[in-house]
Amino acid sequence: MSSIANPTGTGGPGPLLQPGRNCWRIEPAGRLAMLVDAADYFRSVREAIVQARHSVFILSWDIDSRMRLTPEGASDGYPEQLGDFLHAVVAERPALHAYVLSWDFAMLYALEREWLPVYKLGWRTHRRLHFALDARHPIGGSHHQKVVVVDDAIAFVGGLDLTRSRWDTPEHACNAPFRCDPDGTPFGPFHDVQAMVDGEAARALGLLCRMRWLRATGGPAVPVCEDFHERWPAFVKPDLTDVQVAISRTEPAYEHEPGVHEVRQLHLDAIAGAHRHLFFENQYFTSGLIADALSERLAEDDPPDVVVVSPETLSGWLEESTMGVLRARMQGRITAADRQHRYRLYYPHLPELQHGCLNVHSKVFTMDDRLLSIGSANLSSRSMAADTECNLSVEACGDPARQSRISQGISRMRSRLLSEHLGTANGAVEQAVGTLGLLDGIESLRSDGRSLRPLEPTTTPELDALIPENALFDPERPIDPDKLLAQFVPKDAREPVPRRLIVLGLLACALILLALAWRFTPLRDWFNLASLISFARKLDELPFTPLAVIACYVIGGFVMFPVTLLIAVSGIVFGPWWGAVYGLTGALLSATLSYALGGWLGRDAVRRLLGVRVNGLSRRIARRGIVAMMVVRIVPVAPFTVINVVAGASHIRFRDFFLGTVLGMLPGIIVTVTFVHNLAEAVRRPSTGTVAILAGLAVLLVMFALLLQRLLSRRHGAGA
Repeated sequence: MSSIANPTGTGGPGPLLQPGRNCWRIEPAGRLAMLVDAADYFRSVREAIVQARHSVFILSWDIDSRMRLTPEGASDGYPEQLGDFLHAVVAERPALHAYVLSWDFAMLYALEREWLPVYKLGWRTHRRLHFALDARHPIGGSHHQKVVVVDDAIAFVGGLDLTRSRWDTPEHACNAPFRCDPDGTPFGPFHDVQAMVDGEAARALGLLCRMRWLRATGGPAVPVCEDFHERWPAFVKPDLTDVQVAISRTEPAYEHEPGVHEVRQLHLDAIAGAHRHLFFENQYFTSGLIADALSERLAEDDPPDVVVVSPETLSGWLEESTMGVLRARMQGRITAADRQHRYRLYYPHLPELQHGCLNVHSKVFTMDDRLLSIGSANLSSRSMAADTECNLSVEACGDPARQSRISQGISRMRSRLLSEHLGTANGAVEQAVGTLGLLDGIESLRSDGRSLRPLEPTTTPELDALIPENALFDPERPIDPDKLLAQFVPKDAREPVPRRLIVLGLLACALILLALAWRFTPLRDWFNLASLISFARKLDELPFTPLAVIACYVIGGFVMFPVTLLIAVSGIVFGPWWGAVYGLTGALLSATLSYALGGWLGRDAVRRLLGVRVNGLSRRIARRGIVAMMVVRIVPVAPFTVINVVAGASHIRFRDFFLGTVLGMLPGIIVTVTFVHNLAEAVRRPSTGTVAILAGLAVLLVMFALLLQRLLSRRHGAGA
């Protein structure tokens, strides 16, 4: 540890921040402010851009030209929407150039993002408003830096993009009127942090933006601004003055350019150098390297306190089933090493929030009262190696007076974050942490209202077995396409390159056409419950209704459409008897065909895709056969079609697969179609009988859920 805590090798403790090791460069700043949550950050950015005369640089993972930086109203004479605002400011000033660089995102995010950004922020805006998508990153990586620099005089770095679903205030009010997307759709509470600096630190970040622009586009940007103008927003009081700011980066190795891993080394050095406590506030917590470093410190006889604040749940089923599994594993490893009970993972609790949770999106950490870092890097493997990242850090070092001043500033900023989550005063947090230490201080302030609560992420054994250790969604290093092909496709099954490119091209065209149809046609309106019911009623009038309905199940299975929704529609339209027959027959045929697809793909392909752990899982299921298939049908460990394909490619006999599917799905199908049929009848023709049947079915559903929960809890306890 001494070589990291004192990397200079001198007799006394040297500075932790060192250019060439854990940062790119260290530059002075006259002022540094921590902007907590997007309302203050967005307002600060807008005020700075309004004053711009020379250059504006925006680096982002995502950007939306329709978003409003100040949804409450800017009152500065310029348009409200971001794209129109940038266009108007640039058009008004002949010497001003604006450069916007965003990630050339994967199609996975296409339906979540603004379409045609090149047209909206490039072609139809002023010629001095330059927009480009950054595609110069390895497979599996992304452009993830969130940096804004205005006139090389003021710069912002942190976790916030200028995009939808970000604006919020520290109150995180559950019904905030301005917290809605450009189309008026409200979104949940959102917490994030951005750092704002001026001086030479801002100038250096302007250089970083120019380097990124040149690398992504091949074209130069305007030279660095030589005339200093005041750009600091008047409403922001700096948290620190006269401070040295370190800029740390992650840049993945790409083509002939070596990788840069300063952010990773910064985290490792801080973990190794901590004496009293480490505080992390981060969206993800999945890096095995960070977990190992923390486990090593916690295994010591006198370890530092380690506190991590993260969201209670991750965004959507996909993240919960991937990053959520990895987080649960990290939690298990660290807890096992925590012999002195000095580690705690928390989530912020908002008592008024009925659904969802506070989305903690920030990327902040402190080491003792000595180091503060704010940036874009998550505690994930990809942020340490595969994505581009940027963090700003300050260290309390130098003469005693300077060291004390900066140390107090770091303590105040950490207390400000904790006071927001604990629902208490900043001074109370400082006093409690100063007297009791970080972990005991937090525990002394926790309450039943708005507060921090311990988080114990868990996952099902089945899902844990399906997710490989080094998953593609959180790679520890950039993905080499040749190695990826060699890993997933057997040599004798690889097609010639031209043929493979043709197939991939056709698939890409099909996905693009589907996405365009979903975006610009009534397609997405057709695929809802009401439209499905209307469509099913038309099928009921046809002479070949059974074949048509069963075909819908088969097609729905291959496009991953929720089979439960199809079963519900069958119950509403065809009644409990025929609805159950159609539902079971269609689901079984769909399951059989996707099982056959899995068998055609083969065990090796599935094993290489999901990791060697799937072999052990499939063998255990094979030994238990029918019972195992019943369990995975009752408990939604994965989508219906995914289970079928994995079963077909594994060791499960078709007889066990088929019988287990029948026995596992039949009770649920009968209850579902009966319940939705009587629900529809109660709505159309309310009567004592229909309401009584509906109430009885609801009671049965609740009793079944409680029984299933008890059985699974016993099973999990026995397995533990």
